[in-house]
Amino acid sequence: MSTFRNFAEFYPFYLGEHANRTCRRLHFIGSTLVIAALLLALVTGQWRWLWLMPVAGYGFAWVGHYVFEKNRPATFKHPLYSLAGDWVMYGQMLRGRIRF
Repeated sequence: MSTFRNFAEFYPFYLGEHANRTCRRLHFIGSTLVIAALLLALVTGQWRWLWLMPVAGYGFAWVGHYVFEKNRPATFKHPLYSLAGDWVMYGQMLRGRIRF
């Protein structure tokens, strides 16, 4: 298992694991649904909606990896860096720095 000293070293690896556009799109959809579930729970005060966050986030991402990217999600070896990478990639996609 390769090790990374910090997130700056990890992130290029993370982007390389997301070369497939469909995989990135599925990540984006899943992350958007995570935000929607959180907002829904906060607005309604019904915390049961929070269970959708990991299901949507990981569900869409893992389909993207196994079906389209044909690799194993970085979550299994680098869970915290992977979570951070997902949100950095999401922000870069929103700003047009990474193609959908």
